[in-house]
Amino acid sequence: MAEVKNVATRVGFGTALVELGKKRDDFIVMDADLAAATQTGMFKKAFPERFYDCGIAEQNMVGIAAGIAATGKKVICSSFAMFAAGRAFEQIRNSVGYPHLNVIIAATHAGISVGEDGATHQCNEDIALMRTIPGMTIINPADETEAKKAVYAAIEHDGPIYMRFGRLAVPVVFDDDYKFEIGKGVELREGNDVTIIATGLMVKEALEAHDLLKAEGINARVINMATIKPLDTEIILKAAKETGAIVTAEEHSVIGGLGSAVSEYLSEVYPTPVIKLGVNDKFGHSGPAVKLLDEFGLRAVNIAEKVKRAISLKKQ
Repeated sequence: MAEVKNVATRVGFGTALVELGKKRDDFIVMDADLAAATQTGMFKKAFPERFYDCGIAEQNMVGIAAGIAATGKKVICSSFAMFAAGRAFEQIRNSVGYPHLNVIIAATHAGISVGEDGATHQCNEDIALMRTIPGMTIINPADETEAKKAVYAAIEHDGPIYMRFGRLAVPVVFDDDYKFEIGKGVELREGNDVTIIATGLMVKEALEAHDLLKAEGINARVINMATIKPLDTEIILKAAKETGAIVTAEEHSVIGGLGSAVSEYLSEVYPTPVIKLGVNDKFGHSGPAVKLLDEFGLRAVNIAEKVKRAISLKKQ
């Protein structure tokens, strides 16, 4: 069996920027004094004339990005999720979202897996914030492969995009033949007893949960939902009708993220039991990333527990 490779999605982001930079010259990259961490430093080294470091001034960075995008260029601006989505929210809303400009907000170090940086940097609210902005597309890749393909898709997209990348090196789930499309979920495992809809690093955990449940005679369908907005309602409705229960899994607050989006949709069109797994309305704290995932219940075994509860709620 081939050894599983562990790579952070932020590395896939940085690699894709360099690859794209060699193919086209119609975009620039900006950072807020974190290029080494966000991995935009790869692009800076390859194309210094197309890279701008705005310093520790995320709000200014987004404003500058909006101004440049208004001239017709595409702009990718990057910082940690806490600062990109949180500190610069008003600028993203009014200067990027309102005029619907081609700015990609590439937010790295999202979620509890930021680890030792602690609660101030563990952004579990960014998806909720970005979901409220009209016309904003939100992409949360599961691994390095999907991260690269998502960046390629994002540069072709018309309108603002929020992309969410992680600090922690995670297993590579997909091979190079994997097809990514904005707004489309992907069924990774078949199953008729329940559906697990996962995003980001929780996709790997969902696949492991599928195997745990299968050993107990439970057949769980697994869907990778990399695009959280616009949501692939077609695949969700199909899963709800065919399996009768849903479990969502995300490294984000259970308030306002993937689970909320799925619940809001199904409650109106096809009421279905939905159990949400995520960070339960609390701040994180400093600690090794892997141990924090265990502590906050973001593991395959926790998904399996939620699945059993969801099945018990199914209509008889």
